[in-house]
Parts: sequence; C-alpha cells; structure tokens
Amino acid sequence: MKKIIFIEPKAPNLHIFSMFALPRLGTFILATMMKNRGWDASVIFEETGEIDFNIIKKADLVGISTITSTATRAYAIADKIREMGVTVIMGGPHVTFLAEEALQHSDFVLRGEGEIPLMKFIDQWEGSRDFTKVPGLSFLQNGSIAETDSVPYIKNMDLIPYPDPALLKKHLAKLGGRYTIPVQTSRGCPFNCSFCSVTGMFGKKYRFRSTENIIEELRNYNHNKNVIFFYDDNFTANRERAKELCKAMIKENFKFKWSTQVRVDIAKDEELVRLMKKSGCHTLYIGFESVNPESLKEMQKSQSVEDIKSAIKILKKYKIHIHGMFVYGFDTDTEGSIRETLKFAKSSGISSAQFLILTPLPGSATYNALKNQGRIKFKEWSLYDAHHVVFEPVNLTMAQLQHAQIESHQKFYSFTQIVKHILAFRWLDLGIAYYARSLNRVWKKRNRIFLKIVDLLTPKKGIQISIDYRTDVSLEPQKRVA
Repeated sequence: MKKIIFIEPKAPNLHIFSMFALPRLGTFILATMMKNRGWDASVIFEETGEIDFNIIKKADLVGISTITSTATRAYAIADKIREMGVTVIMGGPHVTFLAEEALQHSDFVLRGEGEIPLMKFIDQWEGSRDFTKVPGLSFLQNGSIAETDSVPYIKNMDLIPYPDPALLKKHLAKLGGRYTIPVQTSRGCPFNCSFCSVTGMFGKKYRFRSTENIIEELRNYNHNKNVIFFYDDNFTANRERAKELCKAMIKENFKFKWSTQVRVDIAKDEELVRLMKKSGCHTLYIGFESVNPESLKEMQKSQSVEDIKSAIKILKKYKIHIHGMFVYGFDTDTEGSIRETLKFAKSSGISSAQFLILTPLPGSATYNALKNQGRIKFKEWSLYDAHHVVFEPVNLTMAQLQHAQIESHQKFYSFTQIVKHILAFRWLDLGIAYYARSLNRVWKKRNRIFLKIVDLLTPKKGIQISIDYRTDVSLEPQKRVA
C-alpha cells in the first residue's frame, strides 16, 4: 500500500490560542480523500505531536500545508524530508501566493483549493507522470518553473468529504473536559478587507455545504464529549441558510455547545441570533478591528462603529459570549485612536479580546501596498503572526505599535478586570483573563530580543517605552528540526 503523510507545522511563537490548538481542516480532508482512494494516509499536527522522521522516510509522498507564520518551519521540515529522498508537495495560503519561493524547498506546489489538484496529481503519479495535466500545480521542469492553469473553485461543496473522525481524534484540543471538533460549512467571502487573503484563496463568492450534509457529519459526534467550532470565515453570510441549519440542529435535538466567526451585521436579524442561541451557540468571534471610523474605511471593512455597538448589545441580550478581535497599525491609526479602541473594548462588556498588529500577508492588498512602498522591514515569515510588528507605520513608530499591542492585552486583562469577573461570578471570563495575562507575560520573555531590536530600530527622540525588561529572563531557544 502506498503511503502519504500530511503535516501541519507548529506555530513558531505563542499566541492567544496557543493553549487551545485547533488544526486547520485542509490536511485532514485531503488525507481522508487519499484514504478513500486506498492509500495509507495519516496526518501530523505538530502542535499535538512531534515529527518522527524514521516514519517519514518510509512514505512515498509527504504533503505540507502552511500559512505565512509557519512557512519558515515548513521549509525546514521540507528540506530535511527531501534530503531523505522523499517527494514533498506543499500547499496552503502562503505557498499559493509565493509558489516560486516554496519550490526552493519542495518538489511540487498545489495552489488554491487542494482537493481537485491533489486527485489529478495522484492520477499522474500513479500513471504517466505528465504533471502538465494537473491544474493548479507549480513545479520545476528543465530548470524552469512550470505553472498550470488555476483550478476553478469547487461549486458543490457536498462533493468534498468531511474529515474521517479517526484521523482527527488524536489531534483535538480539549476545553472544559470536551474535545473541540472543527467543522467547515462554507468557503469564500465577497467582502474585500484589505488585510485579508481569504478572498484570494477561496474566491469572492460564498459556497455552502447543504444542511443535510452538515447534519450528517455532526451525527458522528457526541455532545457529552465534543463541542463544535464552525470554521467558516462568516457563518451567517447567508442568514436564511444559517437559520435553516440552526433549525435542523434543534430538530435533531443536538445538545452541542458551538462557536464560530461572524460579522457585526448579525445584529440586523434578531431571529437568527435567537435561533443560534437555542441551537447551542456559546461564543462568537467577531472582527471589530477598530472604533476609528477612518481605519474602518481604510481597511474596507464595510461596517461602522454603530454596527459594532449594536452587535454587542444584541448578543449580550441573548447571553452569547463575545470574543472581540481588534487590529492596530493602519495608516489612519494614531496613539489616540488606539487608546479609544482599548477604552471601548474594556467598557463594552465582551468576554474576551485579542489585539493584533496589522500583518502584510502575501495575497492581501496590504502586503502588495506595503511591499511596493518599501515599508516592510522584517521578511522572516515566523514573525508574521499578528503579534510582531514587521512594517513601518505612518503615524506611529514600530516600537509604539508593538508596545501598544502588548499593553492593550495587559490592560484589558488587568488585575482590576480579574476582580470584576470574580465579583460578577463570570468564571469563564475569569479563566480566560488569567490565561491571557500569563501568556502575555511569557510572550514578552520569549521575545525579549525581538523587542529590543524593534526599540533599536526606532529613533529615541519622542519615544517613551513603558515596559521594563530588566526582570526578563533570557530568550528561550526555538525548537529546531531534528
């Protein structure tokens, strides 16, 4: 039996979800397809298990999926595997947009959605090996890079198998005694947020799985043992479809607690919010981004500050937890607008928040603009995790932007906020605050050298740095490929 192993590399740095590592679904879907095809297929999610290269060298093919922040690690793994004589295929958002770079470390690159290209690739691998017939493929041919035409997006999402539960089982994060199951019900996004690469990867048109297909997958899981995270970029993109799914979950008498990502426009349909709560919705992750109207306009977010306030009001009415996501670093951001955003987040009553630094991800309009303007200062991909400043802002220095992000977490998850959670008996919020506060402290220690470099790159005149590094311990070395 031919053997293929898929790998999702470990994130290089700590981030807000480090304790609750959740695998992306691409490798598990592809592994399921290969298993159905008769191959011995397995997945290594490096966040939950180390790579055994003694097993890897017995594989016929290895597929590595990477986002930008894991690209450096992915390339190191790929180099070692190729030294063993094993063929490496790479896929994922980062290499889709930077295939030429990826081919310095891999034999083939699958661009965009991988399901159709991989099956076509295996047809040729098992046959005549004429890879020019594989859509969405980049590879070296006679010393030059060959690229076939991109594959059309899959219209019928029901044709994509959901991941084999046996493949997923050992890689799931446990929260509150239950394992979190990732489920994707749609792809694509018609919005054109400047900092996002989703549109380039999955297209501007929403594509949905049928309600029956989703319910069939959910029947594989037990609400006593599992919670569900719907991996959609916008679960309520089609409100009527979302209502239909919620009603079906209620009819099936599912008792799952579930979470997902939505936009603030969910507040415009209270019936939908009510159905989501009744069907088990526990937490919603929402990209508020900023309360600076100019920044919202610049990022092409298509929402207003009033939309943000309305969403919070409606969701709190139905006792749905809110995880607010904010981004600093747009050209219209200032010290004042950042202070206002933090003040709003603290007073809004949301359960948790993350404050991220604008990051120029390949495939996004932000990346193209900052690259063309020569404002990108760090090209080490492991820093592209939205926790490190990698470009020069307009109205802030790099040091000011970096420390604004760190201090926002410190102040949002302050000791005073923790006391408030205790007095209000908000135990979940208390647990998150304690975890996030500790994480922020450890992150500063591990990134002490990076923070000093950023400070050194910034002219000292007019800069006030409020973080004291004198008590920090030495930088912990990153784990290397071995």
